[in-house]
Amino acid sequence: MKAVGFLKSLSIDEEECLLDVDLPDPQPEANDLLVEVAAISVNPADAKRRMWTAVEAPHPSPFLLGYDAVGTVRASGPAVTGFKSGDRVWYAGDANRPGSYAELQCVDHRIASLAPSSVPAESAASLPLTSLTAWELLFDRLQVPTNERPASLLVIGGAGGVGSVTVQLARKLTGLEVIATASRDESEAWCRKMGAHHVVDHRDLIEAVRATGRTYVDYIVQYADTAQHWDAMCELVAPQGRIGTIVETPEKLDISALQGKSAALMWELMFTRSLFQTSDMHRQGQILERMARLVDDGIVATTETRVIQGLSAASLKKAHRLIETGATIGKLVVKY
Repeated sequence: MKAVGFLKSLSIDEEECLLDVDLPDPQPEANDLLVEVAAISVNPADAKRRMWTAVEAPHPSPFLLGYDAVGTVRASGPAVTGFKSGDRVWYAGDANRPGSYAELQCVDHRIASLAPSSVPAESAASLPLTSLTAWELLFDRLQVPTNERPASLLVIGGAGGVGSVTVQLARKLTGLEVIATASRDESEAWCRKMGAHHVVDHRDLIEAVRATGRTYVDYIVQYADTAQHWDAMCELVAPQGRIGTIVETPEKLDISALQGKSAALMWELMFTRSLFQTSDMHRQGQILERMARLVDDGIVATTETRVIQGLSAASLKKAHRLIETGATIGKLVVKY
């Protein structure tokens, strides 16, 4: 099969940072779907793994990146239930297995579901990883209720991929007042399009949030820079409130700053369930199934803002270069 991989961790401007390769077709294991990939989205995690996983020594064979994917089931393992050949599926993959920069990919059926039928593959590809991350952080980690009690949510990084889905889910499925951060006119407009009640500038976060009329916010989700915003989050989180983040930091955080408020800090990594083969691993398939219905019912919008054509090292280099600017809005998609 045709694929794009890498051996060494190199700058995006280096010729061999990503390579066109030919590899044997993967063979599905007992729980696997064999999927012919039609479209993917490129995430910041792709660029991070390219830059850091082969710094000291090259990979022994081409390493395939890629998490989000939409494609067609071509075969399945003997333990698979609920899918058949020809089904169009979507998923965010498993960080321990070869990724979606390939014509064919094997994925555990428990972390996949049927894709939404109302949108093309390149649109659907914008959602799996960000939807799982946003859903797990809001409803599994922070345990945000879906009732109408008055409460507030601050989304730091509201115009990014995960922020875009978080704002939509919070606005459509909960009673939360949604405050999103953005620092450019175009990202502010995007956050409002996604459904934010207020959009504030993250550069003076405390003053900006309090200008909306709230002293504290009940929930904070952080998708930008955990250390940079830590002091502000500790000041803004409500007594008995909750903070959730997906961004690792090498800097030490003063978590005792949350003690007086009895506030909680929760981490979210979308890959935890598949990495550790948790007993509730199948929940990711259930979440994606629910998200597919939300898309098909017109409740949640896909978030693609740019589509690049073709499975090739050249097209993936272009995507990585854009991701590394840190200025993308919504999701960047590659259609094969």
